[in-house]
Amino acid sequence: MNNRDIRNLLKEKGLYHWQLADCLGISEPTLTRKLRKELSQEEKEKIIKVINEMEA
Repeated sequence: MNNRDIRNLLKEKGLYHWQLADCLGISEPTLTRKLRKELSQEEKEKIIKVINEMEA
């Protein structure tokens, strides 16, 4: 499965895809489509940073 690290981090933090999409300013279907293919390391780091900020 692509982007397993992002998916696992969301599950670990108890967050939903729609919450992440909202913080990124995109729709949930757009986020889901983005996660279908492996993201660049730069984009992953950006998303992981947003997830960690959501928890705080």
